[in-house]
Amino acid sequence: MIQVILKHKVWSIAIVACCILSLASCSEDEFLTVDNPNSITDATFWNTPTQFNTALTTVYGAMQFQAVSGSGLSQEIIRADIADTYSFFGRWNIFRQLSYTDNSEQIVNKWNQLYIGIFRANQIINNIELADETVFATGEKEAIIGQARLLRAFFYFQLVHTYGKAVIRTEVSTTELSKALSSIEEVTQQVILPDLNYAKDNLPLAWDDSSDLGRVTSGTATSLRGKVYLFAENWQLAADDFKEVIDSGVYALVPNSLDNFTDQNEFNSESILEVAYSSTANPGANGNNVDDTPGNSGAEASAVSSNYASIGGFGGFNTVVANLYLHELFTNDEIDPRNPVNAGGNLHSQRLTASICPKDFEGTYYGVDNTDTNVHSYRGLGLTALVKKHTNWFQGTAEIALNRSGINFRHIRLADVYLMYAEAVLNASGDVDEAIKYIDMVRSRAGVITIQQYLADNGNTFPQLHISKQRYGSQPFVNATADNLMTHLQMVERPLELCFEGQRWADLVRWGIVDDVFATMANDLNWRNDNLESITGQAPLFIEGSINLLSLGGIDRYSSSQHDYLPIPAGEVQSNNDL
Repeated sequence: MIQVILKHKVWSIAIVACCILSLASCSEDEFLTVDNPNSITDATFWNTPTQFNTALTTVYGAMQFQAVSGSGLSQEIIRADIADTYSFFGRWNIFRQLSYTDNSEQIVNKWNQLYIGIFRANQIINNIELADETVFATGEKEAIIGQARLLRAFFYFQLVHTYGKAVIRTEVSTTELSKALSSIEEVTQQVILPDLNYAKDNLPLAWDDSSDLGRVTSGTATSLRGKVYLFAENWQLAADDFKEVIDSGVYALVPNSLDNFTDQNEFNSESILEVAYSSTANPGANGNNVDDTPGNSGAEASAVSSNYASIGGFGGFNTVVANLYLHELFTNDEIDPRNPVNAGGNLHSQRLTASICPKDFEGTYYGVDNTDTNVHSYRGLGLTALVKKHTNWFQGTAEIALNRSGINFRHIRLADVYLMYAEAVLNASGDVDEAIKYIDMVRSRAGVITIQQYLADNGNTFPQLHISKQRYGSQPFVNATADNLMTHLQMVERPLELCFEGQRWADLVRWGIVDDVFATMANDLNWRNDNLESITGQAPLFIEGSINLLSLGGIDRYSSSQHDYLPIPAGEVQSNNDL
């Protein structure tokens, strides 16, 4: 045995000696540049359509990040006039109190995660221009670029309307990290609009293969471009884009509002920009872990559900609840018994039932009816209504263990386009009839009295549904002017239809009405608190315990220059020498 080992040792030494002699005849540079055939490099990866589509999947994957489309957004939602939280939920309370800093979790995470998406899109856009043209089928290269550029435009739109500014990065670089901030207008003109124009021209209206379900389309690009124009108050351009989407024949409102907020009818006819989540892709993994990269099997589920669901045996924490304004707004949305949607005798609108859970909710919530006290175990703290959107309440059982939900997040859907189109028309031409037509499509789907029906029944006037009947006893009726309808869109339709979908704060900021909305909110809250004894337990809000006045701190603290947009994260400021 020893002899054998020695023979092998001698032979090994001989081999090593020969290798040394042979290496001596090679240059040092040649030795150091030997490629590892098992590694993936830029030279070996960016060559085929399959490789580029694999990379494109990671750009879509960045949409799943929780600060972009999931649980992180629930912190930002707290700032506006439709939601509330409690002092012991610190990460949310700092947004309710407007006391966040440039190092707060959501502020840092959202910035970083949006730039991860941008970096991934840039990799595709930069490298595909160097690839061999002959490996792509006709239109294939353009479609890949179009998707990458559209998603990059989305990330930049989110950046500039969250932070008010952004650093433009369209090249992949690991050395040029310091770069100055650019304004909303600069980012829009230099990146967002060119990207959306390219995507609109090079993507299909719809994908033919069912395996492509959820990919962005020309309609997505046109809708997002219309939204860009709307935010810039380019009213006619916005109206033209939205009308093109409406008239394309690709999209239609789903009959039931709830079909937009479950995991059972996803990517439906109303969907325009939707982020995919799954509760089965990786069962048991935490929903915060969504980035599916090698060596890290992401859950591909959202962690948002526990922020909204009830703590009373249903696995949630009531972290975010509907506030008194939103709750009363829903109850003011009067059922139309003539609408077939209400043939079963609904007491609440279809969109109330799909969105919030008040004390007198209809049907069931996680399998129990409104007699179950566990549903409202926090009512003594001033709770008015739970949030249903983004939770699995409709399934009858609490399937949100480990902060998981498979419900997709919708960034743009057709009802939103209808309301944006109505707004653009009112501002572009003052065409009241056209605006009412599309507002009423959304209202009719909800089963509530349409604006046109109010006008027909009340001498060509309609009620100001945002006025608190609990406080004032009645609501003034007004003429259907462009100004009155614009107020209705701002204070009724958009908060009701799009609550908890991440739209409200950006809407209030672009309209310049945060101060006015906060002042009204404070007055109503103080009145309710002063008159608590007379309204306790009374319909339609059934207030119990104290009034939650936590929002008053944020209202007092609000400054447009400081709070309309989130601060640039401290880490970016410290690492970027040009900031």
